[in-house]
Amino acid sequence: MKRHPLFCALAATLGLAVASPTFAATAHKKDEVKALHTLIDKQQQQLDQQQQDLQMLRDSLKRLEGAQVQQQAQIQAQASAPQPAPKASSFKDQMAPTFSSGPGVSVALHGWVSATAFSQNKSFIFGNGTNAEFPEPGSTGALSGIDVRNTRLWFDFTGSKFAGNWQGGGHIEMDFFGGFNGTGPFSGQMEIPRLRQAYMILENPKSGSKVVIGQQFNLTIGLDNIPASLTNLAFPLGYSAGGLIGWRFPGAVYMQDLNRGATGPKWRLDLGTFTGNWNTGPGQNINYQTAGNVGFSPQLEARLHVEDKSWLAYAVVHYSKIDLRGVAGTTPTPIKPSFNSEAFVVGANWHPGAWMFKGSWYTGKGIGQLFGALTQFGDIQDTGGFFQAGYSFTPHWSVDAFYGFSKPNKNDVIAWLGQGSAGRLDNHQIAVSLNYIAGPFGFGLQFLNDKLKSTTNGVDRQTTTGNQLSLSGIYHF
Repeated sequence: MKRHPLFCALAATLGLAVASPTFAATAHKKDEVKALHTLIDKQQQQLDQQQQDLQMLRDSLKRLEGAQVQQQAQIQAQASAPQPAPKASSFKDQMAPTFSSGPGVSVALHGWVSATAFSQNKSFIFGNGTNAEFPEPGSTGALSGIDVRNTRLWFDFTGSKFAGNWQGGGHIEMDFFGGFNGTGPFSGQMEIPRLRQAYMILENPKSGSKVVIGQQFNLTIGLDNIPASLTNLAFPLGYSAGGLIGWRFPGAVYMQDLNRGATGPKWRLDLGTFTGNWNTGPGQNINYQTAGNVGFSPQLEARLHVEDKSWLAYAVVHYSKIDLRGVAGTTPTPIKPSFNSEAFVVGANWHPGAWMFKGSWYTGKGIGQLFGALTQFGDIQDTGGFFQAGYSFTPHWSVDAFYGFSKPNKNDVIAWLGQGSAGRLDNHQIAVSLNYIAGPFGFGLQFLNDKLKSTTNGVDRQTTTGNQLSLSGIYHF
């Protein structure tokens, strides 16, 4: 073993001590030798420990160097390997909840900003611009402008706990079709909001049950089957004008999945009851919205809904009793004091590949409160329907074509003239649009043509045709 210099020095010192004649006594020499041996052993132990520590440091250095080499190799391999394209954020991801109102409750602010430039050659019923449906009989004169009233906001509340497996949330929704803010020089740029929907939700994910309570759309209008349009949003294509009936009412809807957990098409049964409604009366209708359904005669509806991956279909029945005698039962009534409101609706849509098909058909009577019978109030029979086809040329470009009609019974229309009937006998609506969609943005060019047949006295006949050309832009958030 190679000796340490300190060891050599100690050995030399020992040799000198032994050989030196200056040491006085042998006993004293023995003590010094023993002390030196003890010192040598101690230094040797320290030296051995230092060598062990040095070896451990060398081993650690080798492991670190090896790990560094392996890491560099992995980095080089990753750099040379083909990299997957970054995952684009989906539209759903962009619409994620934005804040919370309490523990576990998520609040999401959603909506869209909409602007439509339009030009039309007639005045339209319901209003001009983006709430035009069918032309006003006998109207003349052209109109153009830019309409932003389709802009819409809503809040969705989710995550609230109820009892057992029940949980829920809520929904509040508004747009800007609340009316006109006076007639001053600046009133046209101060649109008034209106409440569209406001309801609470209770649902049980395990049983597939849901209860919706509050103001909401009734069941005759399939919200998942609305005709596509970037211009007609709040007032969809065909709404009252051809094939699409329904409205928003305070009420309650119970929804139940019928084959939860099964494979194949999903079946659901919806049962709804809504507040009664009619045309402004009769009787006192100032301290409440309507007196047309006295004694709380509700609207009752049931809908059977089935849906698969690329298609859905539904059938709806509607019933209510219209009482025109008022709360006191003494209001003079036209034609008859009361009658039934009845309707049957079927609808479906299908999306095979790049194609889109939508359609609905209804028949009923006394459905003016559902925008049926061309929004005429009385015991009037009506039949209508719509069909829309669309094709997406690319992920961004698509074209849609729409046709809808409403044909009330002309004898019923004439019988109720001036008593809720406006003399609208028949209506046909067509629309074609070219659309460009990119993420949350959309732009659409649409041409709408509507032909209305009407009478003023039951004898004469008049046909009024209205056209509208619109260019719309929308941004979803």
